Amino acid sequence: MSSVGSPVEWAIFGVVVLGLLLLDLLIFNREAHKISLKESAVWSIVWVGLALLFNVFVYIEHGAESGTQFLTAYLIEKSLSVDNLFVFLAIFNHFRIPSHFQHRVLFWGVVGALVMRALFIAAGVALLTHFAWLMYVFALFLVYTGIKLGFSRHENDDPSQGVAMRLAQKYLRTTPEYNGQKFFKHIDGRRFATPLFVVLVVIEFSDVLFAFDSVPAVLAISKDPFIVYSSNVFAILGLRALYFLLADVLNRLHYLGKGLAVVLVYIGIKMGVSEWLHVPPLASLGVIAAILTITVFISIRHKPDAENAD
Repeated sequence: MSSVGSPVEWAIFGVVVLGLLLLDLLIFNREAHKISLKESAVWSIVWVGLALLFNVFVYIEHGAESGTQFLTAYLIEKSLSVDNLFVFLAIFNHFRIPSHFQHRVLFWGVVGALVMRALFIAAGVALLTHFAWLMYVFALFLVYTGIKLGFSRHENDDPSQGVAMRLAQKYLRTTPEYNGQKFFKHIDGRRFATPLFVVLVVIEFSDVLFAFDSVPAVLAISKDPFIVYSSNVFAILGLRALYFLLADVLNRLHYLGKGLAVVLVYIGIKMGVSEWLHVPPLASLGVIAAILTITVFISIRHKPDAENAD
């Protein structure tokens, strides 16, 4: 499938993303430290601002429809990434990872996510190109995932019972001791994985599971590789700052999962009926934005009955 992005645009995009990652790792976060609320807020604004600037570029260079598709896809990915933060919070709390090491783990988690998302998106676009009927499979999967998410409870998740944790314990030599912010430690001439590496494995595996939801959702908005991947990249790049910004208030977003469930069901239905009913990108953007806004408003104004009773 052809892409609105030219080879030159792909190359420039790749160089810019790599430069941003290196700037983050080697300059701003070279030393392990606890990310303050102010720092996370500034970085969140920076990442969102960069995404919006890129959106303007897409709008100018490739037209209003592509620009709207990017913004809608970015909004979906950003919203789903907030749901992912619940899992990250559970993982860090379960393994008692010190706050000043969490950014390091999330950074390499982001790098791994960028690679895996590229593979997932390439596979998804290729499959839809050669097997158009898979669109209906993706649509049903999104509806199923949305319904499942609507009835899920994050507090029941236990990272220690996951497949990734069991594999890490089985195949890795691990030590409960830290080695600064390094992922490995040499003991008696043998290399052992520190808790940071074990947590990184769990996070990377969780992102693979998230990709099964998010990639089909974005492909329902656009099948253009440049739009789909760039929207994923900008949402993922801002994930770390967003985590530190929202870590203290995540548990207050009681109904976010319900809103995301409605969004996934809507996207699945939209994808399934797209052959007979075309929903303009701007209309989808409005629907999704409205659902998420209402969800956040309800979460702020109303607490679950069990919490009100405390």
